[in-house]
Amino acid sequence: MEIDDFLKCLSCSKRLGAKSENTASECAECILKLDFKTHDLDQNQIDTDLQSILDFFVSDVNAAFKKDPAARSLIEILTSYPGIKAVLLYRIAHFFWRLHMPYIPRYISDIARELTAIDIHPGAVIGSDFFIDHGAGVVIGETAEIGNNCTFYSGVVLGGTSLNRGKRHPTLGDNVVAGSGAKILGPVAIGDNVRIGANSVVINDVPPNCVVVGVPGKIVEKVHEKVQKIDLRHGDLPDPISMAVSSLDKRIRELEKHFLKDSEKKQEDIEIFYGEYGGGI
Repeated sequence: MEIDDFLKCLSCSKRLGAKSENTASECAECILKLDFKTHDLDQNQIDTDLQSILDFFVSDVNAAFKKDPAARSLIEILTSYPGIKAVLLYRIAHFFWRLHMPYIPRYISDIARELTAIDIHPGAVIGSDFFIDHGAGVVIGETAEIGNNCTFYSGVVLGGTSLNRGKRHPTLGDNVVAGSGAKILGPVAIGDNVRIGANSVVINDVPPNCVVVGVPGKIVEKVHEKVQKIDLRHGDLPDPISMAVSSLDKRIRELEKHFLKDSEKKQEDIEIFYGEYGGGI
């Protein structure tokens, strides 16, 4: 076996093993080493990032007041809202992540997960006015990107579908609402002003101003009206199954008019009313 057939540690160039074994890209010594080089830090960038933590804190707390009618006071939000706790700890962890500090960012995110049952990787990028309502079971992966004024409910997952270390999580635009249990998987792009129904599984790109429901997620409505900044209508969603059944029922009746005589029509026809937009019986 030739030298080129072996993998080397990216940090110290130590030989790791055969390429065919798909071994790690760094040796155990380099992985466990907690070196932190302070001379590479940009003080101006540090000051900017610290200020952004304060700015995001204000916008996130304001979002809680605007999007949750149950919010009564600042002390209540800071002490009783797991979503606010998780996002605040994420902002701090993300600050250390940008400094390339080892261990500390992941440890902070693990503390947040234990306290709130919300798992946000410190490498994720999250915009302002972000609100997680209730929040239990929310997972946001390392390479996920979330725009401004987005709202998540419990059980939302932004997951990866690849073992590659590159971009493997979703990118969300502004004003996105994800209902309870929604799963958005892979490096897909979700446009601005998109609403994702509860328990939907989105695996493809979604253009702006759309409503997505189902497994896998399907676009069932395109909204052309001006979108409100505060949009909590994650329960105001069309029912694609009822819409499909209603369409089939209509077509069958049209066919019966052509092929059946009046005397042959059944007297015990069952009339089903699906309502506007397939809202139910």
